[in-house]
Amino acid sequence: MSQNSNKKTIDKNFKLMAVSATILVILFTYTLYNNTASVQSSLYYLGIGVLLLLLFLLIKLNKDKLYKYFNQYKTNSFDSLQDQKLKSNSTNDDLNINIQAVSSNVTFKDIAGISEIKEELEEVVDFLNEPKKYLKHGVKLPKGVLLIGPPGVGKTLIARAVAGEADVPFFYQSGASFVQIYVGMGAKKVRELFKTAKQNAPAIIFIDEIDAVGKRRSGTSNDERESTLNELLTQMDGFEGDSGVIVIAATNKVEVLDEALLRAGRFDRRLHVGLPNIDDREKILELYLNEKNHEINIRQLSVDTTGFSSAALATLINEALLNMIKRDSKILDSDDIEIAKNKLEFGKKQIKILDEKQKEILSIYQASKAFISKNKVALFDESVEKLNTTYPSYHELIENIRRDLAGFIGVEVIKKEKYAINHKDLENADKIANEIVNKYKMATSVEELLNNVKNDLRADLSHNSSEINRLKEIMIKNEVITLNDI
Repeated sequence: MSQNSNKKTIDKNFKLMAVSATILVILFTYTLYNNTASVQSSLYYLGIGVLLLLLFLLIKLNKDKLYKYFNQYKTNSFDSLQDQKLKSNSTNDDLNINIQAVSSNVTFKDIAGISEIKEELEEVVDFLNEPKKYLKHGVKLPKGVLLIGPPGVGKTLIARAVAGEADVPFFYQSGASFVQIYVGMGAKKVRELFKTAKQNAPAIIFIDEIDAVGKRRSGTSNDERESTLNELLTQMDGFEGDSGVIVIAATNKVEVLDEALLRAGRFDRRLHVGLPNIDDREKILELYLNEKNHEINIRQLSVDTTGFSSAALATLINEALLNMIKRDSKILDSDDIEIAKNKLEFGKKQIKILDEKQKEILSIYQASKAFISKNKVALFDESVEKLNTTYPSYHELIENIRRDLAGFIGVEVIKKEKYAINHKDLENADKIANEIVNKYKMATSVEELLNNVKNDLRADLSHNSSEINRLKEIMIKNEVITLNDI
């Protein structure tokens, strides 16, 4: 409304000035050619002066408005060029502004349910605190630590806790922030990041969702993302383990990362951060409910929240507290939790909220994999540890297929029915079988090979069904089967 009013005012003043100027020109022309004597009179010059003064005052008073009025008629091409320059300048400014260290006030005490991860990272913290203790023995800090796990398990929080424990600058960047639309900007940002970190060493660089920039290179193109990845690889090679800078990265898609990024000397350590089990959830809930008035059975709540990540648990408690406030109460109770759970269940389908039957089926599935592999397996692990050798034998490849198919066959044997659970295990088994037949020529038929493995598994698991049921009960109770349980 105000813009239209201003425009009308400008149009009105502009017309007034145009009329005044026209009258002035007509008057001057008329008197010059028709009445030369009038030109010499003082009244004539007074009239000219009044008109000139009026014109001057109108221009003076509406200078800014006139500028805007005429400026709106600039060509689109000029505006486009100016916009491009402004974007380029803002991009360059962002490269300097965004790369700033932050001090983390998060410590390991603020994180619950990751005891094994803490043990792995404590020596990294100790190195950052007391590097001389390690350097005198020629021990160098790992260049990179890769945190692997599903969304919401606390990978970013873990990295902040490492920085907080070591009391060092923390440089946070997301993988997507390196992927720029302007050629060379992503690589420049990587250089700026590592340069700044080295100047502030000891320091931690944390790259969240590194798969956004670290995807496997195709070799057929040289786009901006690949040039950024190349710069990241170069920078990680460019500093030594005694530089006091460590790179921590997080991803939930490790399978898409470029092999060069995963080789030794870059990300030397890989830590799998899984969904918390019952005991982990109990510790997390105790942390979130600390110093809050509640009537919650924390142990029972940890049992009822199977499949919740630490972030989902935090959201659950927050939603429950909001409901407590809504009903004008000062004590959190089980009704608040139930209302919050319903919101999460129907609003966030990615959270696996299992009933007793579903939990039993998944427990049989994972117990069968633990029995066959003789490895630790958690309820929501998507895969099991495989035999990994440089030159795998036929029997080692077959063993990996057995580990992939053990869950499906175990459920079929115990429940007397087939269930659709984890399609990735089937895909992995098919992939290995295809390699055995088509790549290594160790067999003649993929279908026959897989059928033989399935039949062997049925016989093995049927013969040990009581052991599978025992492991199933442990999985239902603890949501993890350890080596001591097998």
